[in-house]
This record gives sequence, C-alpha cells and structure tokens, in this order.
Amino acid sequence: MRPQIRKISYEAPSNIALVKYWGKYGNQLPTNASVSFTLSQCKSIFEIELLEKRQNRTTIDLEFEGIKNDSFVPKIQKLFDKIENEYSVVKDYDWKIKSSNTFPHSSGIASSASSMACLAMCIDELQHGEIDIQRASMIARMGSGSASRSVIPRLGWWGAHPAQALTSQEYAIPVWQEVYEIFHTYQNTILIVNAGEKSVSSTAGHDLMNSNEYAKVRYQNAYNNIVDLIGAMREGDLDRFGEIVEFEAMSLHALMMMSHPSFILLKPNTLNIIERIKSYRNETKLPVYFTLDAGPNIHLLYPQSIKSEVENWIDSELKQFCENGLYIKDVVGDGPKKIG
Repeated sequence: MRPQIRKISYEAPSNIALVKYWGKYGNQLPTNASVSFTLSQCKSIFEIELLEKRQNRTTIDLEFEGIKNDSFVPKIQKLFDKIENEYSVVKDYDWKIKSSNTFPHSSGIASSASSMACLAMCIDELQHGEIDIQRASMIARMGSGSASRSVIPRLGWWGAHPAQALTSQEYAIPVWQEVYEIFHTYQNTILIVNAGEKSVSSTAGHDLMNSNEYAKVRYQNAYNNIVDLIGAMREGDLDRFGEIVEFEAMSLHALMMMSHPSFILLKPNTLNIIERIKSYRNETKLPVYFTLDAGPNIHLLYPQSIKSEVENWIDSELKQFCENGLYIKDVVGDGPKKIG
C-alpha cells in the first residue's frame, strides 16, 4: 500500500524510569517490568521525507542538528529490517531524516528512547495514515526497549506482570489514570553533571546482565518494587514513592559496578549532589527525591506545590555541581505530538 503522505514531522519525549528496565532477551523483550514518567521538555524531533528508491536496499540519509550523521543509521536500518514484512513503507522508499534533540545527546537522558519513539510514530502514521499507540509502542520497543514507554502519556508501564491488567512484553500501556493526581504534574529537574557521551552504552550494560550473578535477585526486587511503587502512587504516599525510586536508582548503578567487567558511570559531583539532596530532605522534611538513568546526571523529583522553593535551593546549592551550571527544568508530559 502506497502511503497517502510522503512528509511527516513528530516530536517525542524522553522518559525517566522509576522502576528500571535492565536486562533483556530475544527481540528487545524485558527481563522485568518497568514504569516511567514521560517527560515534557527533553524530546527528539524528526522531520521525515520519503523519496523514490534509487537501488534495491533502502537508503537512509540522516542529519542530526543540521550535520550529516551516519552513526545512528545502522540502528535505524536494524529496526527497518525487523519490521519490513509488516511495514512496507520502510523498504519501498528511501528515507531522508532531519533530527534534533532539546537536550545533550548520549548523556543518560534516554536519547535513544525519544528518538526511536519519534521514529515509530512517523513510521506508523506513514504506513497506516493514522496512529495506533499500541502499534507505535511495539515498533519503538524493537528499536530501543525503553522507547516503548516514551509514546505513552505521563506514566507508562512496560512488561508483563500479573498484578497489572493488560500488561505485555511487546508494548507499554498507560497507567497514569490509576495514580494520585499529584503525580500528573510531577516535576523533574535534570542536573547535568556531565553532558558528554557515556563511557559504556546502555546496550552493552544490558548485555552484561546475562552474566551478572546478582541478576535473579534484581529481577525479583523489580517484580516486587513495581507493585509497591504503583501502590504508593495510588495512595499519594510521596515518601514511600521516593524511597522506592531511590532504591531502584542505586540498584541500577550497583549492578553496573558488579558486572563483569564492572563499570562506573557516576561522577564525583553525582555523589556530592546525592548527599545534599538527602541532607536537604532531612532538614526540611520536603518530599524531594532523586533517580538516575544509565549515566551520571541526577533527576530530581518533587511535587509542583514546592516548585519555587526547590528551584531556589537548586540555584543556591546544587547548580555549582552541574557542568557549566546546566540543569533542565522538566515536568511529566503528555507524550508525542505531531508537528507537521
């Protein structure tokens, strides 16, 4: 079927996992269920034009932030190879893609998640003329596991679990309507400790879980933690929510340190910030907690009601530990958006 449209533009956000996905098998399937906040300001933008094919194999011409960049093309081609039987649009045309991010690339803010979610939305609409979120989540997952959650508004759950109806290994589902309203506008300030590319990719980190002697314990903890976390969010228990989220963050980085070979993505200023968060929370009794993705940057989580006070504290106490004083103000968001 020839598509009715040949040009399309989408933006799609990153997400920050609250219960982490770490370890996979098969075709990007998760070893444990995960849940994440969908962000608002940290997003990827794709402008795509389909061109008549010049040779048998699809050609992908990619520009990243105005500069020709072939480094991401193999990952896109790998996704195309997986879905070409169901999505003829990826093999019937050459692709011209212009992409950009609103945040530092490859620094632990899930740029693969936002990029693949963005691409998945474009693919699904180009093929079908309309979007089906379940289909788009499945495509995104095959490109980057956590991308499955970036097509979901506000709060996405990915991975089969008997405690949550309709969950699947294949795609993510929305669960934001189940939780206390305070989480619908939760703040996420990202403290950029290091804006450079990570020393070890997430793909390599996932692979190392296959030989990690603590993997089974991790998967059982995640199995329990996701139930406890959603329970806390349903009840509006901010402190229990924060305790689980911080435990998950530290567990993720502990697994990296206990891999073979081991690796450390935390930086000295990551630890400096964590200590100050804990001290601030003890002194003020405010529900300010942190999480980390697979990188050194801190995601500071807190309710909208204390936004002004926390932002003043960030400026006075935490900004000094950020690279060039950089931090990003973000908030739970509504997911991908068509822009052209």
